[in-house]
Amino acid sequence: GMDFLPAEGTFRNKDKIISSGLGLVNVNGRVIKTISVSGRYIPKSGDTIIARVTNILMGGWILDIDSAYSAVLSVKEAKDFIRRDADLTRYYNIGDYIITNIVMVTSQRLVDASMKGPGMRKLIGGRIINANCHKVPRIIGKKGSMVSMIKNATECSIIVGQNGIVWINGSPENEIIVVKTIKKIEREAHISGLTDRIKAFLEKETNKKINIEKVE
Repeated sequence: GMDFLPAEGTFRNKDKIISSGLGLVNVNGRVIKTISVSGRYIPKSGDTIIARVTNILMGGWILDIDSAYSAVLSVKEAKDFIRRDADLTRYYNIGDYIITNIVMVTSQRLVDASMKGPGMRKLIGGRIINANCHKVPRIIGKKGSMVSMIKNATECSIIVGQNGIVWINGSPENEIIVVKTIKKIEREAHISGLTDRIKAFLEKETNKKINIEKVE
């Protein structure tokens, strides 16, 4: 109605306020805005993601998970036992990237993360890129076949979060090859014969012959 003011992601049409895209409605007083979710990561319990620490609270950390929602990592869900009066920046500081697990998403879209479990850790060095979360299955490949081929060709460590954030660690020139390869997969994910094209691309970029293991 006319009582409300359209803001970010919305517009007025006569006496209605219309959303300009698929999103979550946020009403603050008389102001209505939407947070776009189309194309963005929607967190699910059980996902392993890469997140960035954006704030530190009394009882834990706020994480940017490249979504319309933030996540919370409570002190109780850290890897080690942390004393109540401990300096939390000694564990994870603002700007740090971590591999973490989503353990709960409530109906109000409150997202809880945990560092308990194999492979959960702070990421040191390397570079971070953002890929389209909907293309993650193609970047990883069947049973990890695509990402294994990229790792073997470039000798880089690569971790692909289900939220589309990717960590790459290797020599600077090989890290760049990985970035170019991932961007190519994103562009061409819908075209058949992707594995063969990526193999040829990596062979050209690295000057190495690549053997593909057949995945059933």
